[in-house]
Amino acid sequence: MTRTRKRRGEQLMVPRAEFTSYYGRPIIHAPSWAARDIAGYFFLGGLAGAGSVFAAGAQLSGRPRTATAMKVSSLAAVSLSAAALVHDLGRPGRFVNMLRVFKPTSPMSMGSWLLSVYGPAAGAAAFTAVTGRLPRAGAAATAGAALLGPALASYTAVLAADTAVPAWHGAHRELPYLFTASATAAASGMALVVAPPHENTPARIAAVLAAAGENAAAVAAGRRLGMVAETWREGRAGTLLRAARVLTLAGAATAALAGGRHRPAAVLGGLALLGGSVCTRFGVFAAGIASADDPKYTVVPQRKGE
Repeated sequence: MTRTRKRRGEQLMVPRAEFTSYYGRPIIHAPSWAARDIAGYFFLGGLAGAGSVFAAGAQLSGRPRTATAMKVSSLAAVSLSAAALVHDLGRPGRFVNMLRVFKPTSPMSMGSWLLSVYGPAAGAAAFTAVTGRLPRAGAAATAGAALLGPALASYTAVLAADTAVPAWHGAHRELPYLFTASATAAASGMALVVAPPHENTPARIAAVLAAAGENAAAVAAGRRLGMVAETWREGRAGTLLRAARVLTLAGAATAALAGGRHRPAAVLGGLALLGGSVCTRFGVFAAGIASADDPKYTVVPQRKGE
């Protein structure tokens, strides 16, 4: 009891650490990206890229309705994705200017070229599928879009991790896996919404695998980030990422258990997966901005009086 009382009565000899910066200004500049544009760009690009892989798989496995629907979905997603990027840049000419340089060490440069090559391939695949014309050209375009799809789905994670933003850069190893799993969940959700039940078995399997992969990547990222992981758990980012986890797991469970027999269940599960993917991208984006704005995550703590 005596030792306990002494411990309780002890006073700190050194003041608690305070995290400050010069003149109260952030140590690093948070990206000037608009959440609606860039987080939406992250989500739509992932949906398009993973959707092209689903479309190619559906075509090869004799699921024509799913293949056509996913090709159209990918074209719509990449078009909206490009529009969101151009809107954030301010004018279309700035996107064209990025194509003047081909720099393999720059995620922005490579992403711009990737988007400009993938878009026409996705467009040709969708056009030939809908019209029934030029089947050989359509098959080639489908294959090309499927080959570029994984890169499109994951490169935005590299783009974010290449910045100095603590919540993104600190998870540079896990972020591509998280974004790829989230994109797969979104594409499987879209397939569940647009495909007839007798064609959605691959989408239901992919949904379960994607949900497990996304959860594992998020847990691994939290461990690596250490104290910075607080930005993934608190505030707006925490709310969005908790919603993402619930929606993704619920969507995968619904799709796996009832999606093969009942179309309403498949659609409900698909919408939950899509919503979960949206929340993941916006949640990770919000965590990054929060970590850049707080000196606690960007400076070494200082003691009072030092």
